[in-house]
Amino acid sequence: MRPGLAAKRLVVKVGSAVLAGEGGLDLEAMAEIARQVAALKEEGREVVLVSSGAVAAGMRRLGLEERPKDMPLKQALAALGQPLLMARWQEAFAPFGLPVAQVLLTAEDLSSRGRYLNAKATLRALLDLGALPVINENDTVAFEEIRFGDNDQLSARVAALVEAGLLVLLSDVEALYEEDPKKNPQARAILEVESVEAVLAHAGEGNPLGSGGMRSKLLAARIAGRVGIPTLLLPGKRPGALLQALSGASLGTYFHAKRRYRGEKAWLFGLLRPKGELVLDQGAVRALKERGASLLPAGIREVRGRFSRGEAVRLLSEAGEEVGVGLANYASEEIARIKGRRSAEIEALLGYRYTEEVVHRDHLALKEEA
Repeated sequence: MRPGLAAKRLVVKVGSAVLAGEGGLDLEAMAEIARQVAALKEEGREVVLVSSGAVAAGMRRLGLEERPKDMPLKQALAALGQPLLMARWQEAFAPFGLPVAQVLLTAEDLSSRGRYLNAKATLRALLDLGALPVINENDTVAFEEIRFGDNDQLSARVAALVEAGLLVLLSDVEALYEEDPKKNPQARAILEVESVEAVLAHAGEGNPLGSGGMRSKLLAARIAGRVGIPTLLLPGKRPGALLQALSGASLGTYFHAKRRYRGEKAWLFGLLRPKGELVLDQGAVRALKERGASLLPAGIREVRGRFSRGEAVRLLSEAGEEVGVGLANYASEEIARIKGRRSAEIEALLGYRYTEEVVHRDHLALKEEA
């Protein structure tokens, strides 16, 4: 049973290996994907496309055979290739009368609550206008330490941003396998995955034209699953695979999702790097997990990093387990002074009191293994 197949809103990610062809981009593959997306739009579905391929297009344009490791060179190739990529998508969707809109995002765009909401509003407006947003990471300005990692994980965060009902990863692989099919041609495909954690060991090496690989796709499925969005991994080069799978055909691998977070909590889940960390004692961890309580200063053992009031912080157990992410009601310096103390003592210790909670449960997203 694949409950996400009827989703009204989908995010479809197309990998570099699917788009790369002899001498440049594979125009036939792009035309086939455009045909399927147009058919979904005809059904009344909303589609957001996350497209890799800018660096690969830049490489082909300059006749380079190997993907560079130097970041400035990769950024330069992305700048060369991105206009080519968008021009080809416009050509692919033109026969169907679908206007294409370019949206370039960085990790910082989705880490800032204000910029996140702005991006959300823009994408909502594009969908309302009947346009097809084509999203890529803004490689020309994204540095290694703040990158999403690759477009698999970007697509998962975009799925949370637009509150999609399904994330589809079009790849150069047929599915997730029990073993590497390149080493064992008899390896069996895994059609349904209940727990991503249980299969992370199956991650393999990526195509040389891409930076993802199977592990990246599993991580994307975990990110999406944590906010209640299932993921479907499909063979992107196979004609009709997207439409067939959404009609119920047993293609690819379907990753089930658990809980459903929306709004601010979905944003908290998607943060790459919260501003700091709070280490909690066992009692506080139990209160958060079992009773859905807010975090009080008494349960805090340690403050890590520097952050201001209202910024996101990661909550950890003393054993290093990630408990959740929440918005701090006090700055790091203030929490350092009140940690381990009762809420009734806050005013005496600081000279004022905003709230009795350091993190209120309404602004807290608890982590669950997907």
